[in-house]
Amino acid sequence: MAAARFVEAIRPVAKGVEPDAHGQAALLLAESILHMLVDAAVLTNAEAVNVVTAASEVKREVATAAGESNGRMEESLGLLNRMSASFETDGTEQRPATEPHFPRLA
Repeated sequence: MAAARFVEAIRPVAKGVEPDAHGQAALLLAESILHMLVDAAVLTNAEAVNVVTAASEVKREVATAAGESNGRMEESLGLLNRMSASFETDGTEQRPATEPHFPRLA
């Protein structure tokens, strides 16, 4: 189910323009960790949404202070909004910690 959400979030990129590889990896890692914490019942879905909402607020403040273009800021906020939506969707499916999205490391 989580893999389907990741596939839905992938959008075609114009030729010659590729997203930042470091940023993509960091965002995927952060979202994966948050999902793992929710699945392990360390955080609730609502708490995970609050984390992403706080990140969005910080993004706005930092982008504004740095003079970042509105387009770039909105692109970042869009990614965070999609991440938040993935947790809101997860909230509709109650899953015990024994059945996580991601396998536990041994």
